[in-house]
Amino acid sequence: MTETAARFLARDRLEDLVHALARPGGVEVREVIAPTVEDGAIVHAPIESAAELPRGVRDVQAPGVYRLEETEDELVFAYAVGPHAWKRRLFPPQRTRLTFAGDDGRGAFDAADDASPSRNGDQVVFLGVRACELAAITVQDIVFACGPYTDVSYASARGKAFIAAVQCTHPASTCFCTSMGTGPAVTSGHDLALTEIEDGFVVVAGSNEGVELLESLGLPLADEDRRSSAQAAVRGAADHIERNNVGVDGSLARRLDRFPEHDRWDEVATRCLACTNCTMVCPTCFCSRDIHTSVLGQGEAGAERQWDSCFTVQFGEVAGGNFRRRLRDRYRHWITHKFSTWWQQFDASGCVGCGRCIAWCPVGIDVREEIRAVTEGEHGEDPREGDPFQAREGAQVRAETVGAGDTPGDGVPEPPPVMATVTSARWETADTVTLTIATPPGLDVRPGQFVMATLPGIGAPPISVSRISGAHFEITVRSVGQATAALCALAPGDRLGISGGYGRGWPVDEAEGCDVIVVGGGIGLAPLRPVLDWVLEHRDLHSGVYVYTGARTPDDMIFAAEMADLELRKDVTALRTVDRAGPDWLGPVGVVTQLLDPDAWAGESAVAFVCGPERMMSATLDALLDAGIASDRIWLTTERHMECGVGLCGHCQLGPFFVCKDGPVFDAAQLGPYLGIEGI
Repeated sequence: MTETAARFLARDRLEDLVHALARPGGVEVREVIAPTVEDGAIVHAPIESAAELPRGVRDVQAPGVYRLEETEDELVFAYAVGPHAWKRRLFPPQRTRLTFAGDDGRGAFDAADDASPSRNGDQVVFLGVRACELAAITVQDIVFACGPYTDVSYASARGKAFIAAVQCTHPASTCFCTSMGTGPAVTSGHDLALTEIEDGFVVVAGSNEGVELLESLGLPLADEDRRSSAQAAVRGAADHIERNNVGVDGSLARRLDRFPEHDRWDEVATRCLACTNCTMVCPTCFCSRDIHTSVLGQGEAGAERQWDSCFTVQFGEVAGGNFRRRLRDRYRHWITHKFSTWWQQFDASGCVGCGRCIAWCPVGIDVREEIRAVTEGEHGEDPREGDPFQAREGAQVRAETVGAGDTPGDGVPEPPPVMATVTSARWETADTVTLTIATPPGLDVRPGQFVMATLPGIGAPPISVSRISGAHFEITVRSVGQATAALCALAPGDRLGISGGYGRGWPVDEAEGCDVIVVGGGIGLAPLRPVLDWVLEHRDLHSGVYVYTGARTPDDMIFAAEMADLELRKDVTALRTVDRAGPDWLGPVGVVTQLLDPDAWAGESAVAFVCGPERMMSATLDALLDAGIASDRIWLTTERHMECGVGLCGHCQLGPFFVCKDGPVFDAAQLGPYLGIEGI
């Protein structure tokens, strides 16, 4: 709907507005969350009266600086933004995601339903939301409510929020919303919008519910002088922000990912403390992790979802090591994701220009300066036409169209694990086990996909499926941590939670009529095994079949008996190598790329499937490209830290991709540019 005619709310009637927000129709049904002063900062908290608003207080912000100053006026919204973002109410720092009840694994998982931005669970009012913060809410709408999977908790909380926005008239020196196209004017996404002037507020409604509330107050129309004062205040804020941000260009920010090896990343790493302040105060950061807990002796367990930060070392840890150990890589990842690759993932900017990360950085790192430094000399028009903050169609989730419990968009709720039974366990090596599991009802998994294997109270690692056979499937697990060690200890009859299959699988159909090349390194052979099963089952549909595998030692080879049998087949070329030979090993010694024989297969029509350590895959990719295989006919799978498996936790980003939903299988044309960059 279009906004209604502007009304005037006298300053002495602000209490009436707060009362009406909490009690529409005269019945108290909503909690009002609003700015108030606490511990020397303006924060969001429940209020009972307009007297609790920050009257006569302004904020002073600069890189590494935030303080409040008292004024002589009666203004209550004469500040920019504080450390609290509204995401704390929609995507709280901690919430229970899963519960489990039962004994000895015989129970069941349930998705927790604890979503509420309010203490009493009813609808809630967000009073004092700025334009940049409305843009941030829209960004999180896209992330949580408009993808293949929907965070039902977020969507439910979002539907309970009535938004009473406030036009920004007193920006801080750290604000740069005009560069990001997100403010300072409130233009959409609100139920009410207030502009504070000297003697009161000019108020407009942005939804039907907002219209009803204004009508209940019986406010007079705002005269032309007051409307002009309100418009001038917002224009003045925009001019002030522009003067502070000369040279900051949103289109340049989108080019950050062109400079992964810029010297500036090393320089900023010498200053950054990796304290995570920037990600904690950011209104759009959505990374999270699951903390698995259990109640001893009571058969109860659960998973609590907590905010996480890509600045921590643990964020990039996987079974094979850490793909983002250096601080320079973690800072580069954060800023390039926020300003650049976010566009490729969500059709929107990950930054709204609120400036919180600048003010709350203990050492005063200013992202505007970092953008200028990295993109210095870059010029040209932004290739995107129209509004630089143009969300994809259907992404803006409005309070009046989302009811409690609704899941907007086309996504489905993040599914809880389904309990499944282990039917056999076979040790492949001293630290690797293949579990055969009875396929639970509803599980649909394809070659190359993975499942989340959940043990109540312990963890839920992502595990590639190593065989699919109707009533059963197999996963091959290497013991490298608490959760995988517990999986390796399972015995026939034990139960675990399974969800999936997730991600993009191997395009086995594209190999029909072609020479098929399979290259595996170490445990990387596990996700390739379903490809081999498919190819051998449909052997008559393929030309040559060439299998090259490598391991550290003969004792580290998985599926050793199967690979030995494969070597005996007349219709398959199968070769194995090891890095270090033992006394009984009579085969090749060396890296797996030494086994490749381009003269044996037709490069222009071959299709290759590759999995292993990233260095091995990078070397194999170079060899296959040199042999004439097109990059879009070489398929690779990669590993990343995953907490959710459905693109909602943020851990598994690789350049512009989320490995869990865009992969884990990629063609080399997509993945190739990133394999050679350390820390991506």
